[in-house]
Amino acid sequence: MTTTHADTRRTADFAAVKQLAAGDMQRVDALIRARLSSNVVLINQIADHIIAGGGKRLRPMLHVLAANAAGYRGEHHIKLAAVIEFIHTSTLLHDDVVDESDLRRGRKTANALWGNAASVLVGDFLYSRSFQMMVEVDDMRIMRILADTTNTIAEGEVLQLLNIGNADVDEAAYLAVIERKTAVLFAAATELGGLLGGLPAEHVAALRRYGMELGYAFQIADDLLDYVSDAGTLGKNIGDDLAEGKPTLPLIYALQKVGEEQRLSLRHAIEHGGLDSLDHIVTAIRDSGALERTHERAVRHASAARDALRVLADSPWREAMETLADYSVQRTF
Repeated sequence: MTTTHADTRRTADFAAVKQLAAGDMQRVDALIRARLSSNVVLINQIADHIIAGGGKRLRPMLHVLAANAAGYRGEHHIKLAAVIEFIHTSTLLHDDVVDESDLRRGRKTANALWGNAASVLVGDFLYSRSFQMMVEVDDMRIMRILADTTNTIAEGEVLQLLNIGNADVDEAAYLAVIERKTAVLFAAATELGGLLGGLPAEHVAALRRYGMELGYAFQIADDLLDYVSDAGTLGKNIGDDLAEGKPTLPLIYALQKVGEEQRLSLRHAIEHGGLDSLDHIVTAIRDSGALERTHERAVRHASAARDALRVLADSPWREAMETLADYSVQRTF
């Protein structure tokens, strides 16, 4: 895929956000490494593999940005950012087992290298380690938010499992899954930043709304990227979704607009994981207008996220959070 001026600008904008948070995120990464340590060798091996896998560390970075935007000047945001990353990483370990995934970010998954049992158990270790660390902060409000968030994520995993192979999943059911699986952890990350900063309740609630809307925007945009990326990425991502029978929003929208023959083809792909007619499926989705409609939905959530930040005082931290809202959907078109 050809790199455009807009692509370069978006990359530069995201790099500026990372640079703003870099000092705190270096401390978060150091804490993550320290608290992943265990006397059990296998835990250390899998933990080292996970750390080496990289990733944007978006969720802990959101917490760091929100805490600074709220005026927090203590140390707890470093620990909570690590907690948030542990919760997220544990869900990835469990996801890869459930989805029978062999690759993540171009590298072998932990379950492919060490087996499903080890991956599930190390995921449990990360969950329990995150709760040890949140107790150290000694704030019942924080523990309640993170406990509720973790439970909601588990509900989202089960809901997604129930939707696999179901071509009748509608927009509301899809949104219910991504709210629980993705958006709630974004929301917790930003809400906790407001709590640490001692903001008024309505401002804390606004930060939670920002995180929730941003989570929606990111996940919807990710599902859209499967259909607008270059050919190599396109084939891999669509193949993964259909092989697992997961109906995403572009597919749901396309089913509402295509003709009977194409509708039957799309339904069959979802219900049976059919990849034989991949080109036909992509064409049907693109011709239906589903991509534009999905993009519009993501943009509405990103706009709502930006609007929620109006309660905060102007600062580089607030500006960075606004930039992330833009970045979430500018990746797609």
